[in-house]
Amino acid sequence: MIASLPMYDFGTTVAANDRLWAAIRDGLRAAGNAAPEALSRGADDLFAHWLAPDLVLSQTCGLPYRARLHGHVTLIGTPDFAVEGCPPGHYRSLFIARAADPRAALADFDGAAFAYNDAGSQSGWAAPQAHAAGLGLHLRPALRTGGHRLSAQAVAAGKADLAAIDAVTWRLLTRDDPALCAALRVVGMTAPSPGLPYVSARGADTALIFDIIATAIAGLAPGDRETLGLRGLVAIPAAEYLSVPTPPAPEAIVAQD
Repeated sequence: MIASLPMYDFGTTVAANDRLWAAIRDGLRAAGNAAPEALSRGADDLFAHWLAPDLVLSQTCGLPYRARLHGHVTLIGTPDFAVEGCPPGHYRSLFIARAADPRAALADFDGAAFAYNDAGSQSGWAAPQAHAAGLGLHLRPALRTGGHRLSAQAVAAGKADLAAIDAVTWRLLTRDDPALCAALRVVGMTAPSPGLPYVSARGADTALIFDIIATAIAGLAPGDRETLGLRGLVAIPAAEYLSVPTPPAPEAIVAQD
């Protein structure tokens, strides 16, 4: 059996995620369902992890869900992180540049070197590229970093001009790494899109697991709720995820050492 919460599981959130999982695990067991004792971490292949037939619970991103997971996993629900300006369960990407960069607004970054965590990321690649294209801007894919924090570090170090960080990660970074964020500034943001959904193996009982997770979130200690930024769980239809546009993947990828 496998359970994980890999999307926002770093720094101060790790212990809080462990306690959230313990509440979910106990709820599942009380309902007569098997559940692993602890979360799995450090999967080398997240798709193999998400598609495992014994997946009890995990969290994925909107782009992997619509591109490869839909029809092969059970969509359970979407956590609500109360992102400012977004409907419940939705989030957006923030365009970040160096604080000292003289360009004032996103429109000034046409042709800029763009750092992105991965071409399979909704917030780091698909949403910002679609948003820029809608404005008639070209963001040149110059550096694949492998993570949002690494993208922020790449911009701060001058290895790229611009990156897109999802609003929840940015919130966590401003708390956990204020020195890094002080070297950066937000120059734009995308429109809201459905957030990072919880999924289980194909055939799982959606209603049961949804209720157990919602109860676990509601029962979090105030400190853990604040640490995670969680406000609840919402049901976003699969059709809403599938309707989000997917821009082409970059033709050339330069990996960061």
